[in-house]
Amino acid sequence: MGHVLTQAQKALRETGGDRAGGVLGGVDPRARILGACAFALVTVLCDWLPVLLAALALASMLLILSRLPLRPTLRRMAAMDGFILFLLVLLPFTAPGDPAFAIWALTATWQGLEQAAQIAVTANAVVLALLVLVGTMEPVTLGHALSRLRTPERLVHLLMFTIRYIEVLRAEYLRLRQAMRARGFRPANSLHSYRSLGYLVGMMLVRAVERSERVLGAMKCRGFSGRIPLLETLRYGPRDAAFAGGLALMLAGLSATEIAHAAF
Repeated sequence: MGHVLTQAQKALRETGGDRAGGVLGGVDPRARILGACAFALVTVLCDWLPVLLAALALASMLLILSRLPLRPTLRRMAAMDGFILFLLVLLPFTAPGDPAFAIWALTATWQGLEQAAQIAVTANAVVLALLVLVGTMEPVTLGHALSRLRTPERLVHLLMFTIRYIEVLRAEYLRLRQAMRARGFRPANSLHSYRSLGYLVGMMLVRAVERSERVLGAMKCRGFSGRIPLLETLRYGPRDAAFAGGLALMLAGLSATEIAHAAF
């Protein structure tokens, strides 16, 4: 499946393509997936702001080691922040606690501000770590790694086909939109526009089903029996052990600091 992807499509993110990797590029994909899961679990379980800031610093260090281009990566993180911005703005005014300041009739609390900061730092740290550790993998490599980790095969196949054909569906959507514009369609707040956009979505679904049937028939002609053979042999090495050990020590330090703070 990997040979039909362009170089720009082989990466799971839009943060630099073939420039990604760096020191982490040679680490076993399974170690990177497990490291990302462990990092996300530890970070989400912590709630003391200094520990969360340390987790964000650790994710930033991984970003430096991966040599991902800074500006596109920060742009992707800013897109994620846009989804939680409304929550972060309203949380200080809805959480009970000691008043911090007031805007008109709304009073913000220190506890709400602290919770908003915790959510923002946690989300950015986890997303940055996922972009660095998992987002720099090719889809085929990710599929092989998940299979070696005993992930259910159907989930692996679904993930790989989704990554492969999401760009195909996007190209189909752009062709349909171009055909609509060529026929004089201009979106507006009218019943005609809503009906036309509904037809567009319906045609996308119809063409997706037709394409999936053609792809399934082609795969069966090539001997597909429900399993995709794994061509890559993944083996742990000294670099993988060093990465896993270093990350485990840092996460253990974050956990110990959080536990000590909770105890006192």
